[in-house]
Amino acid sequence: MTDRPTTVLIIGATGSIGRHAVAEALKQGYAVRALVRDRARAARDLPDGVDIVIGDLTRPETLDAAVEGFDAVVFTHGSTTNERDVRDNDYTGVANVLRALGGRRVRIALMTAIGTTRPGVAYAQWKLRSERLIRASGNPYTIVRPGWFDYNQPDQRKITVLQGDKRQAGTPADGVIARDQIARVLIDSLHTDAANHKTLELIADHGPEQEDLTTDFDSLTPDPSGSLDGAEDTVHLPVTNEPEKFRQDLAAISAANHT
Repeated sequence: MTDRPTTVLIIGATGSIGRHAVAEALKQGYAVRALVRDRARAARDLPDGVDIVIGDLTRPETLDAAVEGFDAVVFTHGSTTNERDVRDNDYTGVANVLRALGGRRVRIALMTAIGTTRPGVAYAQWKLRSERLIRASGNPYTIVRPGWFDYNQPDQRKITVLQGDKRQAGTPADGVIARDQIARVLIDSLHTDAANHKTLELIADHGPEQEDLTTDFDSLTPDPSGSLDGAEDTVHLPVTNEPEKFRQDLAAISAANHT
């Protein structure tokens, strides 16, 4: 990564993490664009100064204009733990934005979830596939897998990063983190060289929040060059056995990376 991005597109800007990401990006001096389906709702929920663009992640024909004019994108959208919802919204949204970019380089921060690599969990596998597309895209990126939102105690604000996705109970025992801190890590990653090509699990420990996360990002192992999976992850999803939808998206996005 070289120059700091200046304009960030927030995907899922009116959601529970997206609104925090918008506020954090504005606080850090970015020009902020919000991709939304409902202009009236966005005008009501988002602060002044946000550039609202209309588009639907599930309809690629609505995204061409929306993906122009920014140099960073933060994915905070998310649906349920229903496999079809995650496939048709969470995963498809990432695939459609990357396809619309057509190989144009932007800085990416993607939010998925702790436990994404749990074997046999159908909805988690679609989140994992969205991570794989990001890695294959050739863009600089950070993938953030937060623990359970807002289960932290008031004194539990020390941001802690992990790797290997080893906490897979599927309960708050896996780790907890406040929504505003998730947003901060996503936005901080955009301008931190040490965060580039890193995949991390994000939780909070007891103690105060750090002023600077550079050392925390620097402690992480970069994802292996050319790999579809995160450093230290254990994944058993051979591409040859993956659904046709994913294989087609992967081929298109990988091809755009090499044009």
